[in-house]
Amino acid sequence: MCGIVGYIGTQDVTSILMSGLKRLEYRGYDSAGVAVIEKNELSVIKTVGKLTNLGNKLKERTPHGHIGIGHTRWATHGRPSDVNSHPHQGISKEFAVVHNGIIENYLELKEWLVKEKGHKFHSETDTEVIAHLVEEFYEGDLIEAVRKTLAKVCGSYAIGVIALKEPDKLVAARKDSPLIVGLGKDENFIASDIPAILNYTRDVYLIEDGEVVEVTRNRVKILDADNNLVKRDIFRVEWDAEAAEKGGYEHFMLKEICEQPEAFKKTLSGRIIDGKVKLNELNFTKEQVEKWKKVFVVACGTAYHSGLIGKPLIEDFLKIPVEVDIASEFRYREPLLNEDTLAVFISQSGETADTLAALREARAKGATTLAITNVVGSTISREADYTIYLWAGPEIAVASTKAYTTMLIAQYLLSIYLAQVKGTMPEEKEAKILKALQELPCKAEEILEQKEKYLRLAENMKEAEHVFFIGRGYDYNIAQEGSLKLKEISYIHAEAYAAGELKHGTLALVTEETPVIAIALQEKTYEKTLSNVKEVTARDAYVIGLANEGDQEILKTVNEAIYIPKIENIVSPILAVIPLQLLSYYAACVRGCNVDQPRNLAKSVTVE
Repeated sequence: MCGIVGYIGTQDVTSILMSGLKRLEYRGYDSAGVAVIEKNELSVIKTVGKLTNLGNKLKERTPHGHIGIGHTRWATHGRPSDVNSHPHQGISKEFAVVHNGIIENYLELKEWLVKEKGHKFHSETDTEVIAHLVEEFYEGDLIEAVRKTLAKVCGSYAIGVIALKEPDKLVAARKDSPLIVGLGKDENFIASDIPAILNYTRDVYLIEDGEVVEVTRNRVKILDADNNLVKRDIFRVEWDAEAAEKGGYEHFMLKEICEQPEAFKKTLSGRIIDGKVKLNELNFTKEQVEKWKKVFVVACGTAYHSGLIGKPLIEDFLKIPVEVDIASEFRYREPLLNEDTLAVFISQSGETADTLAALREARAKGATTLAITNVVGSTISREADYTIYLWAGPEIAVASTKAYTTMLIAQYLLSIYLAQVKGTMPEEKEAKILKALQELPCKAEEILEQKEKYLRLAENMKEAEHVFFIGRGYDYNIAQEGSLKLKEISYIHAEAYAAGELKHGTLALVTEETPVIAIALQEKTYEKTLSNVKEVTARDAYVIGLANEGDQEILKTVNEAIYIPKIENIVSPILAVIPLQLLSYYAACVRGCNVDQPRNLAKSVTVE
């Protein structure tokens, strides 16, 4: 979730760009830069690290002008570095581009530009391709060059482009990444989010997918995908600055829950092509995959819970045993690691101390190591043999939501990819799962449209001292994550149990004052789970059932039912956790808890 700011007007541009980027720091970033047209020169100043680093560079040399673009980058393609920072330029240095999103076909475009057109690239990024394409297609009309460029690229983007030969014009466009245009007097702005421009205007155009925008000091022209002029109503921002950073949501956690459809798209982007999983990060051979006799999945907290889903996926698809370990326990049991094992390490931040220590142990013993993380250039991503990035964008709230669900998606993709290489998965089964994965963004939207109902359910359980989550198989794994979410932000004591274990002690704790969340999504364990639910309703417990859309049977045994849209059963865990996230969020709200920063907890645990 990078940050974009652009300005054209009468004021000095550099201070405006820096002010806007400062307002976007909450989105997370690892480098920053600006490009300014001053007289007959296009000046680009950028650096790895925080805005203070960029500010120090600008003290040495401040470009002065009235048009420019700025960017804070959250690394996806290419580690955080000066050269990988935005803005990017082509060969002539007469164009500058900033970009949010992912260009899926950048490698083939880069190859074409290098081999056929003689371009030379400097960075590891996908974005640099856009700058070179704009330069290649430019024939005196910047907006036409941008349109031709966008016709070539596949993926998601919000872009801002300036050209030395057209210093009175800024061009922007979007597809699947947010973009707005701010409206002023004798000045106009572009930005990836409203907070960037609130110091200067509250009147904005909300740009839609497929639209290209031409911005001058006195005019904004919006064109649709067919080059037709678009008439757009002005949106008046009534939020204060703090609310604007949260996109109008009360808390970052709720914002990040609602960002999951977009995060799903980004994690899946470019990774399912022609009915197959394509992971450019991996180059495993059949001999290599067949050599592995065991897989270890190692992580902490929420990431560990995601690994519990990954275990049965790999065992089912690859037909080899998998062990899931809590990273802080992994080294001390002296696991049997060797050259015939694959060790997968999952960490949102890529800096989790226990997970990093476990990775180093696995490498020392000769295992093949693979990291799943959200942060490009993190220690775990650098030290693992292979890395799969989530591309979910930064999480600000301590309680993980979109990172967890994208971790699940990454493990589905990894499991299917390995099965493809090894040849152990029936094509029909593979096709059904891949189709379901691609349906996830739309299905998640359906759940989020009903989010207000969870406030009522939360009110019913806000006085509870204990809450139990039960389920079987994948449903039990999801119950564990649901339990963690509730306890960490609402401070209600919550525990998850395999539903079949209730009679082995836990049932003694169930009373009419003990709410139970029963997850009954898995078809092969459905009847058994309903039998367990009847055991707790017989003790007068208040039961909320989580079921598949259209399930009327569950209403006979629970007090309330919440549903997820119908989807291929094996993929249901990714959707199932969203209602549990919402229930936990609203429980914390009605209890007056600090949702985004729960007591005693930190976002990244960097000590053992």
